[in-house]
Amino acid sequence: MHLSPLTKVACAMALILTTSDTMSAVETQPANTSVPEGEMRYEVSAFPDRVALIATAAPAHSQTFSWRTRVMSEPALLQITAATPSPGLHLKATEYSAEHVRLTSANGKAQHHRVTVDGLTPDTLYAYRVSGDGTWSDWYQFRTPAATFSPYTALYFGDAQNAVYSHFSRTVRESLRTAPRAKVMLYAGDLVNSRDGIHDDEWGEWFAAVDWMAATVNQLPAAGNHEFSSDDDNPIRHLLPNWTAHYPVAGNGPDALSDTVYFSDVQGVRYIALDSTEALQDEAHAKRQAEWLQNVLADNPNRWTVVFHHHPIQSVSKGRDNPPLRKYWQPIYEQFDVDFVLQGHDHTYGRHSQLSDHSGPVYVVSVAGPKMYLVSDEAQRVMHRTAEDTQLFQTLAFSEQQVAYRSYTATGELYDAFVLHKRADGSKRLTDQVPDTAERRCQNPAPARDDRCWNGTDVIYAQPIKK
Repeated sequence: MHLSPLTKVACAMALILTTSDTMSAVETQPANTSVPEGEMRYEVSAFPDRVALIATAAPAHSQTFSWRTRVMSEPALLQITAATPSPGLHLKATEYSAEHVRLTSANGKAQHHRVTVDGLTPDTLYAYRVSGDGTWSDWYQFRTPAATFSPYTALYFGDAQNAVYSHFSRTVRESLRTAPRAKVMLYAGDLVNSRDGIHDDEWGEWFAAVDWMAATVNQLPAAGNHEFSSDDDNPIRHLLPNWTAHYPVAGNGPDALSDTVYFSDVQGVRYIALDSTEALQDEAHAKRQAEWLQNVLADNPNRWTVVFHHHPIQSVSKGRDNPPLRKYWQPIYEQFDVDFVLQGHDHTYGRHSQLSDHSGPVYVVSVAGPKMYLVSDEAQRVMHRTAEDTQLFQTLAFSEQQVAYRSYTATGELYDAFVLHKRADGSKRLTDQVPDTAERRCQNPAPARDDRCWNGTDVIYAQPIKK
């Protein structure tokens, strides 16, 4: 095992150091978090927090670990060993020094540490801990994926974005009750709402919600538009340093986009993350990703393929549409017979496919947090199943011949289901298993707008209706 080099550390450092002074003056947004104005619930400290296990290109053999502490005089450390029932884990642990980037917010001056460890043994239970300033985290356990295909379950979430700790947390907790041995947690963007790039409390709530799950289950995030800056005077949005500080992803995408575009092979399934925000604001980025995607799909030895990105190929919500994605990406999905395209952004649920009896992807849009839009008439007409006003999570149970897809509400009820069968020649067949329940529609007695059921920022401090 050895320490892998970090990609773009110098660039990230330069960006963060030049923005750190301006990032210290933060106006709190209590309507979107549970943190009252003036409180420091997520203040950086000596104790390591925001620990994440991030999938590399080949997580059966390597893993990336990231975490946060206050600024330290010595390098932070990671200790890792094959897990045993004995408490003497430290006796055989291998120790690594972390590299870091610095980020300053209203919660203090932080170092975000990361280590990539190579040479791991497939299908092996490991234990690790990370250091703080004079202290250590608890020991976390994770199992590396098998080197070849073996059945397992992945979890997929749409946008969390608003009221993350207050409302998204119940969705992600219920998902682990449903699939306690899931190997992957996949996010289709807009983890937080932090468009100004400085609201660190939102990231604190994100990691409070995913908690130990993020440290023990491989994380596969896609960047959404809310992971980018928003400046009315500058129409070109830029990826915020918060993203790269928390999620140093596999880094095997196109050079200019490797912080957000990547692929990871997990136990016979290739997961491919694309950056739809960059694609929609710059046609050149859409083309560049399409070229890269073709190469990644042309050289793909895996049994199953999942592409995920933020903006949908076919929109579900009223008034939304993303033609460049259909122009540049959808033909490639069809050409290479991608199995699933998992998306977010629309704050509704919609599932459709153009699956014939032999090929084609299944497209899904979902939402995990409380911001809720309304389904368009067109989506109701063409999609197999839609929903409004419903927090959801999805399980994908992969086996050699089929994938059992299930969409559950945050309260654990089955909302949508199908089985995708794959024959020996690669052709596919879909068996619908939609439950015999009505499609859900907005139940808010005072909808936020004519195209929106809930803002997401209107739920934390909302008062009950007096009876």
